[in-house]
Amino acid sequence: MNERAENWLISGGLVVDGTLAPAYRADVRIRDGRIAAIGASLTPEPGERIFDASGCHVAPGFIESHTHLDGVMWWQPDLTPLPGNGVTTVIGGNCGFALAPAHADPKVREEVIQIFSFFEDFPKGPFHSHLPWDWQSWSEYRASVERNVRTPIHYAAFVGHIALRLAVMGLAAWERAATADEIERMAVHFDDALRAGALGLSTNLIDHDGQDRAVPSLKADDAELRALLEVLARHPGATIQVVVDSLMRMTSVPSTERLARLAEGLPIRMQWVGVPTLAWQRDMGIQQPLAAIHERFAAEGRDFWTGFMHVPITTVASIQHSLLFAQSNEYVWHEVVTAQTEEAKLALLRDPEWRRRARHSWDHDAIKISFFPAPQATVLDNSANDVGPVGITLGEYAAQLGVHCSDALAEWFVRNGVTSTVTMPPWPKDEEMVVRLLKDPMTVGNISDAGAHGQMFCGIGYNIMLFSHFVRKTGALSIEEAVHVQTGKLARHFGLGDRGELAVGKRADVTVFDLSEVEIRAQKKIFDVPDGEGGTTWRWTRDPAPVRLTLVEGVPTFENGAFTQARPGRFLAPIAR
Repeated sequence: MNERAENWLISGGLVVDGTLAPAYRADVRIRDGRIAAIGASLTPEPGERIFDASGCHVAPGFIESHTHLDGVMWWQPDLTPLPGNGVTTVIGGNCGFALAPAHADPKVREEVIQIFSFFEDFPKGPFHSHLPWDWQSWSEYRASVERNVRTPIHYAAFVGHIALRLAVMGLAAWERAATADEIERMAVHFDDALRAGALGLSTNLIDHDGQDRAVPSLKADDAELRALLEVLARHPGATIQVVVDSLMRMTSVPSTERLARLAEGLPIRMQWVGVPTLAWQRDMGIQQPLAAIHERFAAEGRDFWTGFMHVPITTVASIQHSLLFAQSNEYVWHEVVTAQTEEAKLALLRDPEWRRRARHSWDHDAIKISFFPAPQATVLDNSANDVGPVGITLGEYAAQLGVHCSDALAEWFVRNGVTSTVTMPPWPKDEEMVVRLLKDPMTVGNISDAGAHGQMFCGIGYNIMLFSHFVRKTGALSIEEAVHVQTGKLARHFGLGDRGELAVGKRADVTVFDLSEVEIRAQKKIFDVPDGEGGTTWRWTRDPAPVRLTLVEGVPTFENGAFTQARPGRFLAPIAR
């Protein structure tokens, strides 16, 4: 397909311009990839395509603010179903996890791959078979993406603090603070990235790996963090994102206060993730101190934005490659995850001594918010060989067998195959807090983890929940608010000032949708992820919402219910504020 921007007249729609202004009826004219005119009853001109938007809303293209598509874009560059959900830009390099800069030693690069595999549930194979690894600096990485990857969606990315430390320190990044020389080398790498168009720095103050090692960014001392913030401050438009721990070790308050202290005196825009939105976090008193910090930052006039998730967190337990067991402090069950072969996994699951240790760990070591203490809610729903039973809870199955729930789960995997999975229902959300944050001007919403956790849960497509649930079902948001949350607000935060709004002169990233038609479609299992050995493995995905039309700078990527196969996406850089 010709990917040159086309001339369009989108007629008869209700324009929601991304600024929170009231929707209004108007036509939108697009010329050479930009919005040329917005007005009532525009006269068609020769050579332009006319799209009838009657009964639809016309909005800026949606921005996915937190994804882990860094590797996916190399082996699944169509990024389906996002174009069919109106998405025109994705943000990568989140949580400190990124592909660049990279160390020259393949053993250190393997650590980067292992991090993506463990924390974001990706198979390692395609990182080897589909990525050229022809970069060390971030600027070289960007050049490689632009040479080798064609997507239907624009891409912008943070420099991952973990990748930065590994690139400079090698394997020692896991073990210690950096020396003054190493900090200076990190600063040089970071400056290179920002000059090449990186969004900024993402750092991680929450995660431990499958060996219970703190991720390398947790080893950074104040001197290192301050030095990186000083580099960031020299690049207006750049941002730091920090993820803090309100799930496991509950260090979010001191971590947030630490970053705020280190940013003193610097013109820093920070996204901290953030105020927790799960009901148990509210009930346990975790949420309120962070909500108070959010309010304090706003009162102080700081350019600090609070990230949060509006999506339900549905967790699928897999024994193939999953962080769920380790991050639930269930390291006995995690031994099965790390076993390298099917035979090794089955040997553990059948071993009486392992089962004894697993029962003890289940009862005494697993954190109380995990699915282990609540087996009645865990559903045995995805058998690899259909032996079954399927559709009943783990508690019911344990009662049938007359055994401990840990033994029952082991037995179910033995009988149904090690590629089977079980599902824990979503943790209940504190919807009042979600709505409060959605409406707050200093927040980053539409966080979904899209692309990650392909065999655990599917974050793809949850931007539509802002319409189907919060606008249409509950009425908690207006259509203008739902659009703003994932367009103009995010474009402003990330420094993408030439898009995110429908205004003359802006880039023509546009979506047209019928509010009554868009839905979060059911998860479905497809086998399209390369395994690195010439075959494929599976992931969860969804069908598109669908929207009626998605344009990326005037090029249609989704139209008439189908993907067009056009791939006009490009690397975006922040514009100085």
